[in-house]
Amino acid sequence: MTSPKFRKSLLCLSLAVALGQPVHAQVADTFVAGDIRVDGLQRISAGTVFTYLPIEKGDEVTGAKTTEAIRALYKTGFFSDVRFERQGDILVVSVVERPSINTLTLKGNKEIKTEDLLKGLKGIGLAEGETYNPLNLDRVTQELLRQYNNKGKYGVTITPTVATIDRNRVDVTLDIAEGKGARLRDINIVGNAVYADDVLREGWESNTSNWLSWYKRDDQYSREKLSGDLEKLSDYYLDRGYVDFNVESTQVAITPDKKDIFLTANVTEGEVYKVSSVKVSGDTIVPVAEVEKLVLVRAGNTFSRQLLTATNDRITAMLGNIGYAFAEVNPVPEIDREGREIGIDFVVTPGPRVQVRRIEIEGNVRTNDEVVRREMRQFENSWYSQSALDRSKIRLQRLGFFETVEVESKPVPGRPDQVDVVMKVKERNSGSFVFGLGYQQLYGMTASVQLSENNFLGTGNRMAVSVQNNSYSKRLSFSYTDPYFTENGVSVGYNVSFSDYNQGDFNTARYTSKNFNFESVIGIPLSETDSVQFALGFDKIDLTTTLGSTPKPLIDYLDDILGTQPYFPCFPSVDDDNNPATPSENDDNNPAAPDPDICGFNQTWPTRQVRAQAGWGRDSRNDYLLPTAGTYHRIGAEFSFPGSDISYYKLSYQFEHYRPLNSWLVLKIGTDLGYGDSYGNSGGYGLPFFKNFYVGGPQSVRGYEANTLGPSYGTCAIVAPATTCVPNYLQPLGGALKVAGTFELLFPKLFNSRGTRLSAFLDYGNAFAGSFDYSGYTDPSVGAVYGTEKFKLNALRASAGVALQWQAPVGPISISYAMPINEGELDRVERLQFTFGQQF
Repeated sequence: MTSPKFRKSLLCLSLAVALGQPVHAQVADTFVAGDIRVDGLQRISAGTVFTYLPIEKGDEVTGAKTTEAIRALYKTGFFSDVRFERQGDILVVSVVERPSINTLTLKGNKEIKTEDLLKGLKGIGLAEGETYNPLNLDRVTQELLRQYNNKGKYGVTITPTVATIDRNRVDVTLDIAEGKGARLRDINIVGNAVYADDVLREGWESNTSNWLSWYKRDDQYSREKLSGDLEKLSDYYLDRGYVDFNVESTQVAITPDKKDIFLTANVTEGEVYKVSSVKVSGDTIVPVAEVEKLVLVRAGNTFSRQLLTATNDRITAMLGNIGYAFAEVNPVPEIDREGREIGIDFVVTPGPRVQVRRIEIEGNVRTNDEVVRREMRQFENSWYSQSALDRSKIRLQRLGFFETVEVESKPVPGRPDQVDVVMKVKERNSGSFVFGLGYQQLYGMTASVQLSENNFLGTGNRMAVSVQNNSYSKRLSFSYTDPYFTENGVSVGYNVSFSDYNQGDFNTARYTSKNFNFESVIGIPLSETDSVQFALGFDKIDLTTTLGSTPKPLIDYLDDILGTQPYFPCFPSVDDDNNPATPSENDDNNPAAPDPDICGFNQTWPTRQVRAQAGWGRDSRNDYLLPTAGTYHRIGAEFSFPGSDISYYKLSYQFEHYRPLNSWLVLKIGTDLGYGDSYGNSGGYGLPFFKNFYVGGPQSVRGYEANTLGPSYGTCAIVAPATTCVPNYLQPLGGALKVAGTFELLFPKLFNSRGTRLSAFLDYGNAFAGSFDYSGYTDPSVGAVYGTEKFKLNALRASAGVALQWQAPVGPISISYAMPINEGELDRVERLQFTFGQQF
């Protein structure tokens, strides 16, 4: 029986022999190489071998040199076997090339993206076209295991497969079975006497399983998340004066099945320290008294690192705004551990004052440089200003042309007082194209084309064209806006449209209108966030009503203001006075003259208005399409000039406020108000019905059919044995008063795509009758108006639901599902709604 020592020696000897197998130096005698030949090459050229070979033609070949040459060729990683032989005075180098990687396939990876993995694999030589090295494959497998373990996936298995194919190539496949991540079953903090565990863990990314874990994934262990959470724990104590706080150790225990993790953190709290003194020293550039105004730390208060950091940021920002881009503020503490006090000295090191040499723009493939530069508030050959750069970034984001905007300041080599600013943008689709084609039995073939472009030909100008044609509507519209008509940002725009609508097919009252509209719009900026806008327009509107179809209040309104119009179409009748069957009302009692024409039930009222609009807006939102912070206000007024056929005015107010609640949740509050009435020759008749406000649908109160909330007109008849009248054929009339709003929780980071987000909302609103008198329309058998109450809080309709917003390649898409909360008896519910090709 062999002893353990002997077996160990035998194993070492066998291993040494195995490791030495590939190396062959069969050159026993020393000789001068008259020539060198390389055998066995397939993909690699002989020149490449000679580049690495330390022996040249005419050199003396010895055993030491061949050993050195073999090592050099193996070190390249190109060969799996190298042999040296002598044929006369010819040195023969026989090699066996390693195969090349034909394909590299990853399967089963969900936690880590394929493109990220391939990029990392290429960095260590494992990529398609590279030389295959088994050692690299093993290194990759171990590294992937480590990355998955850091993400809490301890049950992951990675199975590499290498398939040999023709021409000395291999197909490499990494089959990854990620398994389920280990769940945090318990998090325990030991040593905390002042604050409870649940207080200390508030805001942690790591948590035990809860009802939101399916979304937040906070119950999945990750080493990176744990490090961040322990840093938050330290910050919590340091912000409350515990200068000596320390995390002594952490223990992470995993169950044998690798499914559950138990985390323990041992801490030492220490004592609370007070601030004994505060001073500012160093080269402050500006007077020390000005800098001291920015200091938030006060003597006598409890020490807070949060206030310390905020003070640093304020002083640094102040110096950065006057050109000191590399200013540093170093708070130097003087700790008195016996007295539990700490003195703070803010030492200011401004560095050189920096000038911006150049502003470079990267990533704008379609957008002209001028469009980006005119939004910049940092200028070339001027002092560096951090606030100007921050403002420039926000202005570029609000254009709606770019998905991301990044700012980078690069020092100029050899010039410490200069930097180059690089604006890196990633363009997004700034327009939308909508094409619709369909057939309905009632309306026939329908077709529509809508094209809008907010960055026309890369100029930043806005252009939109819309063509629609079907049996119930025809429309052609064109609009164009130049937001920088002048260098100061004065905008000029034009809108022209021709339309022929059968309004009843749009959830409004049944009448038709032929419209020609033209307006010119001028916008004037007042500040970075404020602007005013003025518009002057002309409207030619021919309104056609049908007796028995159009609501009677609308016909009476037009009769009272514009006078009764003749009915049409009319057809000449024959002379039938001698016909006893002819109704007497058709007889003119004159056999020599034709009877009156027979006319239909339509009437047309032509109207002409010259109108003006004025508005003031303030917009501090941080993005054009999907803002997450900032506020939007707009106050608008519209009125027709005296002398127009119908005199009216409208007032409106829109408000939006976005407030981030944390890193993954944003609160949106919105309000939309409107009121209108008549004046002058139309005074007392209320806002014209074709100018009414409408509420309901995807753009206001979701969950209700578009435009259906508020006053409506309908008829009904009581048929036995029923005793109540349920109106039918309801036609929404709109209202002179509009109240609508929303409370919405936005989840901007739920999806990886920046242009996609989910939200949960609560909408409210309604339209209310104005000064028009509907009191005479109460007979349901003839036609009655419903929902004419004045504004009341309990009359507001509400709905709650969820919505998905997506910035699709062909334009924005919004889908919502809402449940009405207090729907009325006559309300029309539509829970699932979507819009396509419109701005959110």
